[in-house]
Amino acid sequence: MQGRYQVHHSAFEYSNRYRGCQTRAVTDDSKSIHCLSLEDLRREYQLGELTEHNCETNPIVQFERWLKQAQVIELKEPNAMVLATSTPAGRPSARVVLLKEVSENGFVFYTNYESRKGQELADNPHAALTFYWAELERQVRIEGTVCRTSQEKSEAYFRIRPKTSRLGALASHQSAILASRSIIETRMAQLEEQYAGTDDIPKPAYWGGYCVSPDILEFWQGRQNRLHDRIRYTRIDRQGWHIERLAP
Repeated sequence: MQGRYQVHHSAFEYSNRYRGCQTRAVTDDSKSIHCLSLEDLRREYQLGELTEHNCETNPIVQFERWLKQAQVIELKEPNAMVLATSTPAGRPSARVVLLKEVSENGFVFYTNYESRKGQELADNPHAALTFYWAELERQVRIEGTVCRTSQEKSEAYFRIRPKTSRLGALASHQSAILASRSIIETRMAQLEEQYAGTDDIPKPAYWGGYCVSPDILEFWQGRQNRLHDRIRYTRIDRQGWHIERLAP
């Protein structure tokens, strides 16, 4: 392993480079701080362009076009999206969930209503979504209001999930603290035995769908020299969108 020693004023620095990353242990008389530098990790984007002339007038149609292109090249879970929520006080949290439907009404996903995200959405029904397709050098950002889907819609989707996924929804009280993994594994084993002879598994009342109704969608296409293309759609009424270019 190659190392480099540098002296910067009162600090004594040791650093290692590995695949573009730099690890440093910086020490002085009072403290030692470990730092992983990623300064050398970079690439140029040059796969495509996005203009006001080649984008759709409807952002939902534009999103569907990009999602289908991600599916064509067989990206792993192209429907994965970061869901950001916030408490009323403005403390944010984010996690990756899976998009299960997109339409003019919005973007639908399913989860436990009693989870942290469910609690935050109950208190503050606004959310942001981000899709990132690195292989296409694209991302989509979405902001909007959130409401629960109907019980009928949640029931219909729950019934087509794999049996083990339905049992998992019953076994897990999402975001609750567990003393050990064995607790949930034991609960899952009990449910598998209980429902061994049937496929009729009830949807728990605390599980269902959410729909993010978008007010803003931004499509980002990576370009050379960090001069990326950014096209933003802002809803002006229930039927129309204002389209504009943003500086990268």
